Amino acid sequence: MIESLSRHIFHPLWDIKDKSNKLKYVKNLENTQWLSADKLKEQQWAKLKDTIQYAYNHSPYYSQLFQRIGLTPEDIKTPADYLKIPVTTKLDIRNNTEQFISNEYDKSGLIVAKTGGSTGVSLNLYFDEACQELRNAAAIRSDKWAGWNLGHKRGALWGNPPVPKSFKQKTRHYLLDRTIYLDTMALNDQSMSAFVDQWAIEKPKSLFGHAHSIYMFAKFVASKNINTLRPQAIVATSMMLLEHERVLIESVFDCKVTNRYGCEEVGLIACECEKHQGMHLNIDHLYIEFLDDENLPVKAGQSGKIVLTDFNNKGMPLLRYQVEDIGIPSDKMCDCGRGLPLMEGLQGRVADFLKGPNGSLVAGISLVERTLTDIKGLEQIQLVQPTLNRIEINRVKGKDFDRDTDTLLLKEMQTVFGSSIKCIINDVAEIAQENNGKYRFSICKV
Repeated sequence: MIESLSRHIFHPLWDIKDKSNKLKYVKNLENTQWLSADKLKEQQWAKLKDTIQYAYNHSPYYSQLFQRIGLTPEDIKTPADYLKIPVTTKLDIRNNTEQFISNEYDKSGLIVAKTGGSTGVSLNLYFDEACQELRNAAAIRSDKWAGWNLGHKRGALWGNPPVPKSFKQKTRHYLLDRTIYLDTMALNDQSMSAFVDQWAIEKPKSLFGHAHSIYMFAKFVASKNINTLRPQAIVATSMMLLEHERVLIESVFDCKVTNRYGCEEVGLIACECEKHQGMHLNIDHLYIEFLDDENLPVKAGQSGKIVLTDFNNKGMPLLRYQVEDIGIPSDKMCDCGRGLPLMEGLQGRVADFLKGPNGSLVAGISLVERTLTDIKGLEQIQLVQPTLNRIEINRVKGKDFDRDTDTLLLKEMQTVFGSSIKCIINDVAEIAQENNGKYRFSICKV
């Protein structure tokens, strides 16, 4: 009963109280997803033109940039013309934060967030309220693809989860948010057992959280032979979902995993639908480019740096922002019938790529996944490259570890990197988490 009241009464009333348009945005997105690919791209280009003009008029950083390169918004007539605008980097934002903020807004009135700095650069970011509502609407649409709906209770694996304190916060938590949390900063047998007990009482319909944290929880559930957790939706986000993790999670919970991709800077970027044939790109809200080392577009099926333009954030416009992730665009269409284009998947952050002795790049996440899959006796590994000629392997022993495990692991590394790179195995009890509760399994410091 509370579920139905939450969806049909409390959510609409709360929007009215907050003077929010979030639910209206959700409805609009649920309609536009079924437009043809050509119609969606036409609308995307119109939004891009408006965004370029707005940034030119109101962002001191972009106004000066356009003047410096001798360009005006009217000169941008094709996607090829858009390539003339230099890519915006994290360092550009960190060194010129005030200049990026629109002159139509007072910074003190904007919503502020900070990235974790996992690629070496932390940023302060600012959003206007309408932008935040649009981003929340996109997240709701993608979660519905997984089988979740407004009002459904959710079990979430998250670092430093919010704890409602005031009466308003507690009321919202009970009537709207309807979430029970397992803090990923304290994942252990005791906390996971308590979460299982709470699940039995609260009976959430979906599981949401960091991809690897869900995997670890699934391993715990399997080890305890618990077969009572049957969510109807699982959404993995915030980290790359490795294929062997997906297989185990789906086996343990008897539910498909929906892989979702976004970032603090622009919100939702892509998400799988119920067909799981790739990740639908959120071109309702973003112009998304995949670029090679020369900052030119790659072909479908090739990996490229992901560069984003956000249509929503008027408070702090971002044109051609390099998020420092690597993805693979697709030219296929999904059988679901949505016009939203696909990307095949992610290959990791720029900082996740290790470097060979000849300067070639190796997808560290892919290497981690391959070794975990092919070599028995490995529970977890983390690859850290502090210098070009050294890689440290933080290895957690699995139950079937034997004397051949490390030999095969070193042989695999030598096959990939050659004998000139020294590989050191560190026997560790666990892989340490980042401050935000996430895990990183490939770290290049070169």
